Amino acid sequence: MNRNTLLRLTACAALVTLTGCSAFRQSVGDEDPTTASTMTARFDQRDLIEMAGQIKDDIINHPFPREQVSPIIAPLGIQNHTRTHLDVHALENTLVTQLMNAGDMRFVNTARRDDLMKEQGFQLANATEESRAQIGRQLGAGYMLTGSITEITQATGRQVRASRQRDVYYQLTVEITDLETGLIVLRKQRDRMRRASRPIFGW
Repeated sequence: MNRNTLLRLTACAALVTLTGCSAFRQSVGDEDPTTASTMTARFDQRDLIEMAGQIKDDIINHPFPREQVSPIIAPLGIQNHTRTHLDVHALENTLVTQLMNAGDMRFVNTARRDDLMKEQGFQLANATEESRAQIGRQLGAGYMLTGSITEITQATGRQVRASRQRDVYYQLTVEITDLETGLIVLRKQRDRMRRASRPIFGW
């Protein structure tokens, strides 16, 4: 090996040493969660923010908030009726926060709600409508907010194509119930469907 070749190899090794670590270093940056790209058809942070915002607009634009002066509402859980884990607590918190910021509505403190439910042996996940209404009345609320989110998934069958598609549909339903009469004074639904395509190999 001549001297010039040895010098070139030494220079390359030095360059790799100086830049190689930075090439594989973790990179972190801020993104807007409302516009961040989605990599899956599953429910993600963008769906949470968008669907909560849509339901908020539906509730604010409904005649119900204008009929009462600062109604007191007890948020008593959004149920996950999907086959996957969804953070329904975050969905409920986002919806309540947006409603508080946008309208003349008051909400019972969720920490107080959870403490009272624990005292009485209830859990949001398995409480009945009657037990929810009972808790809402004990908290001094005139209304309770409940809801559910459901999921339907459909995948394409075996076809002569290079990719396979999967459609995932979510429907969010939110109700506000008058705790004195037991009547549903408001029910709103929002849905979304997203299609994901992946190569046949590695699906």
